[in-house]
Amino acid sequence: MSAENAAPKILVFSTDIISDPGIDQAGLLKLHYSPSVYTISLPCSSGIKPRWIMRAFEKGFDGVFIAADGHECSYSPKCSEYTNKIIEQTQEMMREKNINPKRIRMAALCSVCAESFVSHMGNFSKILAELGSIQSEISVSQ
Repeated sequence: MSAENAAPKILVFSTDIISDPGIDQAGLLKLHYSPSVYTISLPCSSGIKPRWIMRAFEKGFDGVFIAADGHECSYSPKCSEYTNKIIEQTQEMMREKNINPKRIRMAALCSVCAESFVSHMGNFSKILAELGSIQSEISVSQ
């Protein structure tokens, strides 16, 4: 990371019915995770577009975390399968741009998964800190 050892900037795509309540619960329980974690809520994780994820990297996010619905999705019983395909497509795009595919992660988070969310953010932050700033990878690919 930078000279000040700034925390990695993480964008979380979460789902309004399933994972958002768990993330909100982390705040209500005063569980600590980095203030450099930003969330965008959407109805279903299978609706994420690979270009949105790539745009996050272009805008300086060091990592993207998808808080998927898992098997609880009310929109599609194949939500996890579809979301996994989106991640695979995005990782291919990342490789083409020389962006390390470790910068994207997915986990199923439920409405009571506050501790799990905080744990995922801590582990992901450590991985991203080891990789360094996204700016070093993006500048190499241009």
